[in-house]
Amino acid sequence: MKRLRKLLVAAVFSIGLAGVASAELAERIDGCLSRASQKKVQFSIHIVKPDSGRAMYSHNASKALVPASNMKIIVTAAALKYLGGDYEYKTQVGLCGDALVVKGGGDPLLGDRITDAKYGRQAGWIFEDITAALKRNGIASIKDIIIDSGIFDDERVHPNWPRKELNRWYACEVSGLNFNGNCIEVTARSAAGKVELAVEPETNYVRIINKCRTTAKPPNTVWCSRAAGANTITVLGKCYKQCQPVRVTVERPAAFFGFLLAENLSRAGITLEGRLIERQIISAEKIETLKTYKTKLSDVLKRCNKDSFALGAEALVKTVAAHSNNDCKNGSWAAGRAVISQYLLSLGVDKGQFYIDDGSGLSRKNKLSANAITKVLLDVYRSKGWRFFKDSLATGGIDGTIGKYFKDQKYRGKILGKTGYIDGVKSLSGICSSDGGDYIFSILANNANAHTRRAINDIAKAIVNGE
Repeated sequence: MKRLRKLLVAAVFSIGLAGVASAELAERIDGCLSRASQKKVQFSIHIVKPDSGRAMYSHNASKALVPASNMKIIVTAAALKYLGGDYEYKTQVGLCGDALVVKGGGDPLLGDRITDAKYGRQAGWIFEDITAALKRNGIASIKDIIIDSGIFDDERVHPNWPRKELNRWYACEVSGLNFNGNCIEVTARSAAGKVELAVEPETNYVRIINKCRTTAKPPNTVWCSRAAGANTITVLGKCYKQCQPVRVTVERPAAFFGFLLAENLSRAGITLEGRLIERQIISAEKIETLKTYKTKLSDVLKRCNKDSFALGAEALVKTVAAHSNNDCKNGSWAAGRAVISQYLLSLGVDKGQFYIDDGSGLSRKNKLSANAITKVLLDVYRSKGWRFFKDSLATGGIDGTIGKYFKDQKYRGKILGKTGYIDGVKSLSGICSSDGGDYIFSILANNANAHTRRAINDIAKAIVNGE
């Protein structure tokens, strides 16, 4: 009986300490908010201990706000759940009669320079590889090049993306066959009083109009404009010596890949006798596979969460959608939204706490509460895929979008998360490690100002400092 009484006292004492500790954490976080003059800023904040599921801090946690790129947390978690950690994107290249067929699998990292560098691949390696495969099979000429991007539908531009930003890399078109982030790079340099332009990859798929002028002093103000529905790119502004490459989106990415393939084959001496055709291959058509190119889901998740690669997130939405169809075709934003929304509802997130519009977070119609995000993170934390998912997050002081923050030894490597930023919106959600264990957290801010990012980072530090 005495021993039981002691255990009960110890339990009550421990609960009391937890309450005090939680109050201390709340006081530090409230201090972070007040010091940063955040009167007009709307916050939704939720901090949870994943071992117990107990909320350690809550501030408007159920309020749905615009999350910016924190939307990628929801999308990548849903993709991991519905596709599985072993999922691979596959791009099939083969022969169908006298035609060369490329069947896209929706891979957002085909020709992605960061991914290629990771695996020691040079730019344009895939075209060299396809050329070599044809020559090994004794093929010196082909008729048509058929491009099948039918795993996704043909709504390539999201209707709620800002029209004025559709030239920029993070608002590129989304296709069942993507390449090089669905962009080209334009580099300008001043030479003999003129501006010379270089395009990478070098191609006639785009038409370049040079209206850029030289300037005798910095800064460079080179920028590019592409008319909607066309691949005519006008280069404007002023160039001092040499500018950094400017990435510009292209129209119809699948045709872009096919055109580049045709150009590379022609340069390699393979005769092209027909047309470049975009259409779906029907099941009755037999393809003799020459090559299959694969990309691991883990690589896509890392590019999404560490580097905030928008195309990766949008491709995941449409991939999940395609795999919810019996024929695994025509993956759409609408169907992807339905699958991801059902995932949130299955976790007990009230439908008033979220609205899924796109995958990258560029649309301002997206809405999430901090509670919704922590429920998703908690679900992944308790699953077999947690280490897989955790490795995809940016690491404070080390890499990704928070690599430049949290460099102090006390915080370095202890804050893993996903940032978010569009005009007036800042966010950070993920997991913090402290002496007291792990904490799952989500911090969303709307009407954000110049002080908000510091306040968000200070809250993350307060969590690491412990209760």
